[in-house]
Amino acid sequence: MSLQAYTAAATRTESPRDLEYRLFGQVTRALVHASTVDERDLATRIDALDWNRRLWSTLANDCSDPANALTNPLRAQIISLNLFVSRHSSAVMRGEESFQDLIDINRMIMQGLSGGAQQAA
Repeated sequence: MSLQAYTAAATRTESPRDLEYRLFGQVTRALVHASTVDERDLATRIDALDWNRRLWSTLANDCSDPANALTNPLRAQIISLNLFVSRHSSAVMRGEESFQDLIDINRMIMQGLSGGAQQAA
């Protein structure tokens, strides 16, 4: 079976929650890796931070849609986290902060996504 066929089959069988969990896992692995490379490896560090920012920006954008089914307080928290992620990412690039807070936030979201999937089953 080709990789393309496998990917298509996996995508069709994943729930939105599973897809979000997998995406957070990929982005978080990139952040963990970027946190271990030499500080002069700007490409790796910037790529991971940018991917994480884009993920959070997409979530915040979705939460700003009035048709979003999440509760208003949860939507507001996600938007606030997006703002924090953006500011903190800039501080990481300036050498003022570490990747760890971003990694921890993503892992907490992943725990919530996996817990919710277990409760639904």
